[in-house]
Amino acid sequence: MLKAYGFEADVFETVRAFRERARLDDATCLVLDINLDGQCGIELSKQLAAERISIPVIFVTGDDTERTKQAALEAGCVAYLQKPFPARDLIEAIEQVS
Repeated sequence: MLKAYGFEADVFETVRAFRERARLDDATCLVLDINLDGQCGIELSKQLAAERISIPVIFVTGDDTERTKQAALEAGCVAYLQKPFPARDLIEAIEQVS
């Protein structure tokens, strides 16, 4: 979908793959699912911040709770989208940070 709107996107199936292959110097932002395979997107975001990797994060989740949303906001996300969401919501969030 992002490519259809003119964005380049790399997709990673696991956090490990992301850690091994991500090129964050070229990235505009990260679109992170909160419920990752075996890890939490919020925790990954905090780890990156602790490593002094500063990049805007857009969280998406299908498990929306007030607690989850609050944790995402406290982690400094630029947008929080509950699945399913209109494609335009994601595009607008990316455009805001680019």
